[in-house]
Amino acid sequence: MPQLRLALNQIDSTVGDLEGNAGAVVTWTRHSVGQGAHLVAFPEMMLTGYPVEDLALRGSFVQASRAALGALARRLSDEGLGEVPVVVGYLDRAEHVRATLGSPAGAPQNAAAVLHRGEVALAFAKHHLPNYGVFDEFRYFVPGQTLPVVRVHGVDVALAICEDLWQNGGRVPAARAAGAGLLLSVNASPYERDKDDTRLELVRRRAQEAGCTTAYLAMTGGQDELVFDGDSIVVGPGGEVIARAPQFEECCVVLDLNLPAAAAKPPSGTVDDGLTVEHVMLSEDPLPPYEPEAEGSEAPRMEDDEEIYTALVTGLRAYAAKNGFRSVVLGLSGGIDSALVAAIACDALGAGNVHAVSMPSRYSSQHSRDDAAEMARRTGLNFRTVPIGPMFDAFMDGIELTGVAEENLQSRLRGVTLMGISNQEGHIVLAPGNKSELACGYSTLYGDSVGAYGPIKDVYKTNVFRLAKWRNRVAAERGETPPIPENSIAKPPSAELRPGQVDTDSLPDYDVLDRILKLYVDGDVGREGIVERGFDPEVVTRVLRMTDAAEYKRRQYPPGTKISAKGFGKDRRLPITNRWRESATGE
Repeated sequence: MPQLRLALNQIDSTVGDLEGNAGAVVTWTRHSVGQGAHLVAFPEMMLTGYPVEDLALRGSFVQASRAALGALARRLSDEGLGEVPVVVGYLDRAEHVRATLGSPAGAPQNAAAVLHRGEVALAFAKHHLPNYGVFDEFRYFVPGQTLPVVRVHGVDVALAICEDLWQNGGRVPAARAAGAGLLLSVNASPYERDKDDTRLELVRRRAQEAGCTTAYLAMTGGQDELVFDGDSIVVGPGGEVIARAPQFEECCVVLDLNLPAAAAKPPSGTVDDGLTVEHVMLSEDPLPPYEPEAEGSEAPRMEDDEEIYTALVTGLRAYAAKNGFRSVVLGLSGGIDSALVAAIACDALGAGNVHAVSMPSRYSSQHSRDDAAEMARRTGLNFRTVPIGPMFDAFMDGIELTGVAEENLQSRLRGVTLMGISNQEGHIVLAPGNKSELACGYSTLYGDSVGAYGPIKDVYKTNVFRLAKWRNRVAAERGETPPIPENSIAKPPSAELRPGQVDTDSLPDYDVLDRILKLYVDGDVGREGIVERGFDPEVVTRVLRMTDAAEYKRRQYPPGTKISAKGFGKDRRLPITNRWRESATGE
């Protein structure tokens, strides 16, 4: 059997940074070649970053991507790296597609290319275009209609892009029909909890369908609300795992593979799903036999809470770094939400770049003030106290507010204070709201919602407690000081905007609330379907009405890391003006 040393570069890229991304390709290619690689691969849309969203519709950006690809091919050759084929994702356009109503202007394509000897040896576009969740690829791209195959050292390598594996048909069975010895898929599949298990089973199944070893190369890092967790996988034709990369880490997986020899006559013609085989011969003869040095290994898997917490840290770190911010500021109340956000920020940016402000009012309990100070002592973050009492009194002297308006004034004064510090000192403000509160509208516009980023926006309250406990437990196991005061975890949650206030004055118990919200928000289950699962009908009706009425608030909340299959934002798009309400008459 021919041998092939494959290098899968599981790395990060930044949207729009063509020069920086190209530089990363050169650096990691040099590393791969130094490891003796015969074929080098990079993730989906590596050159442009992913997702590019409406940049795909801008002709100037498409042209810049194409020009950068050609320049990259020449640079690799000039730097002595041109003899090894490099697969890299980029943004292209279809040359011969007629403009039709409903198709994206300019016929842009989510594409990848094989660079070899200073040239673009082969270019192809994603065949299956996802159009669900955060994906709008029918809006942005036209599909590719080929099965790209390159022969490398006597092995035919079929190529695919992300969704080509996630959907049935197309390039997977086509790879079998073409007799490919290796199916290589480049991906930028965003993280969501439990997706690693789904991904593994997918790759196993597709390898068996393709009848050949299948390599699934994933991206890592973060882009706006999306996080990419890596977890690249190589699976044998029988579904056995050969190698699996770590999660949330940049790395190069180098692997020696024994693969079937290519047929004497290259594949051609039309195969599954009407795809036309496009075969390019790069090196026909197998390599002389060599002693394998790069054997497969499986990186340890993270436990669920560690995985989610690491995703939140990765999302915040990427958002700050890629937008040019070094430091953050947040209100530290002594409660569980701000404590968890502060811990995430310290882990993402370093405690020296985290600025926390205690802003007590007349209703702030002493234990909450103490808990905030204790959190600062434990973590070493920058801490100051700015009482809002004088501001509150001055405001109330000018306008008479009562009830909820008076309560919310306190939150809004805190928001103004944080924004003032942000403008003065250059930190970005972190909003501490969680998914349970955002669902029910239990947050104050221009108060709790003030911020550039919401790290726990997609985390239900019950999971906030779980993550806080996990972070403390891990610290204790490492012999470190647990960052979050035990009292912040143990005490009943409260906004402390009036005497004796607790969250359950306005909301059901969080355990009940979150289970209802997961059905309604994440699962799109209607009122009757939720009641049939054993929940009190009156509680269900109240929760659903609060959720529906709060849509206008959620639209004004800052972006935040997505960790679920359906986060607020692109995943869940409902009209603000909407008189439909769930009733007792059916789903």
